[in-house]
Amino acid sequence: MSRPPVSSPFTLSRNSFGRLVLVGADGTAHDGVTPIRAFAISAPDDGIALLSAEGKELQWIENLANLPEASRALIIDELAQREFMPAIHRIISVSSYATPSTWEVETDRGATSLILKSEDDIRRLRGPGALLVADSQGIHFLIRDRKMLDAHSQKILKRFL
Repeated sequence: MSRPPVSSPFTLSRNSFGRLVLVGADGTAHDGVTPIRAFAISAPDDGIALLSAEGKELQWIENLANLPEASRALIIDELAQREFMPAIHRIISVSSYATPSTWEVETDRGATSLILKSEDDIRRLRGPGALLVADSQGIHFLIRDRKMLDAHSQKILKRFL
């Protein structure tokens, strides 16, 4: 359970180049800060590190909900720019049940196709039925719960698992 937002020991802002700037409790400013999720899929709002441009951890955030709205919005915006993981809602068709195969899918970002090089590119994740599908271009697609897919999609997916 998250606590209500409190004032944080740091402030975040953007500089004139659009890069995040963290000012710590001691008044030291760090330019080019990067937020990184510890658990991007299983707990996206918990455990976020703010790293310096050199990769050193400057601040650990237990939960985004505990931050003031302005800082939270900056972190969410920065993460959205860095992370790209479309969620598959439906598998329309596959070119072949042997790999490599081309998949036509509907995602939360629209219809697309991906090339599955090997069955090993479908990984089971912790959680009920969650899968991560890596395409030949290195893009990762998320299936949050394969049991929630329509029957046609489940039938196709079962052939690859």
